[in-house]
Amino acid sequence: MADDFDVTHRALRHYEHLGLLSPEREGQRRIYHRRERTRLALILRGRRLGFPLEEIATILGMYDDKPGEAGQLRYLLNQIDDRRADLERKRRDIEDSLRELDQLQQRCAEDLARME
Repeated sequence: MADDFDVTHRALRHYEHLGLLSPEREGQRRIYHRRERTRLALILRGRRLGFPLEEIATILGMYDDKPGEAGQLRYLLNQIDDRRADLERKRRDIEDSLRELDQLQQRCAEDLARME
């Protein structure tokens, strides 16, 4: 499964240690069924979107427990709103920084031109 999802075996063991995955055991061998493969895909998607593992665990846990899928989706929608707002703040910060760099670069070029 590590190769299929391009993750390390260490990452799989870490997710298992955190309770995010629970493969079947056959001696030392781990057997990953469809449920675990789906959960790993969701974990990796959550990580790509910037969700911390604690939030991912909460979302995955809600699917198995009450309030079930509807509650999970409501919670996920709130988390998406929070993540989107955070990314928008970061984008504004980056845009502001780029504008400041442009201004500084132009002033430096003008000062250098006057010196020459």
